[in-house]
Formats: sequence, C-alpha cells, structure tokens
Amino acid sequence: MAQKIKGQLIQFGFIGMSNAIVDIVSLNVLLLLWPTKDSFILLVFNTIAYILVMLNSYIWNTRYTFKHRATTNSKEIMLFILQAVIALAISNIIFISFFQLLEMNMIGNLSAFIEQNIAKVSAMVLSSTASFVMMKFFVFRPKKEVGK
Repeated sequence: MAQKIKGQLIQFGFIGMSNAIVDIVSLNVLLLLWPTKDSFILLVFNTIAYILVMLNSYIWNTRYTFKHRATTNSKEIMLFILQAVIALAISNIIFISFFQLLEMNMIGNLSAFIEQNIAKVSAMVLSSTASFVMMKFFVFRPKKEVGK
C-alpha cells in the first residue's frame, strides 16, 4: 500500500511539474501582456491559468497516475470538476492573500511581478496538495468489487 502511494506521488509529482509549468507560464504571459496589481484582474488571470492546469491535470492523471481507477464517466468528471473548483478557491485565496502580504513590504522592496510569482508558487503548493488528496480519495477512489 505504501509503495503504491509512493508511486502515485512520484507520478503526481511529474504531472505536477508539467502543471506548474503551464500555471506559471500562462500567468506570466498574462501579467507580461497586461501588468496589474488589481486583485480582481489577478483573480481572473489566476483562474484562467488554473483552468488550463486542470485540463492538463485531468488528461495526465486519467492516463497515468490514476489510470487503473479512472473511468471518465459523468460522475467522475463531475467529482473532478468539484475538486478543481475547491482547489481553485484555495489557489485564489492563497494567491491574493500572499500577494497582498508581500505588497505590504513584508520581505522588502520586490517588484510586483516577483511578488506575484512568489504568491503563485505558494498557491500552487497548497492547492496541488489539496487536489492530490481529493483526487486520490474522492475522484479516482478504488472501484468497489461486485459481490463484496
């Protein structure tokens, strides 16, 4: 059991790296095209980046990490969307909160772009941890065997 979880964590980690690249690149492209400190616009940018990450995550997790459990039926897709919405809420709350803390010069005089990226990495770590737990135990949980 522990070995299986370790393998899933490793696979999830590799997928997480691909998600992190999608997340950071898409957010930074938006920030480079339309620099802002406005919390609402930052939430929109973070949400766009996170939606791209969730699409990437669903594709890779159903094909690799949880392929033995994935059924891609409507119930599973709805559970995936529900966990994605929860993880997005976590991501948005952490992203904006950390950015606002950094804006109050908690660390020193950093550019808004650097502060936004520090906040984004913090949000990614916490939301991806929550996402893994929800996917493992709720979305792609083991199928019940017939007759047991």
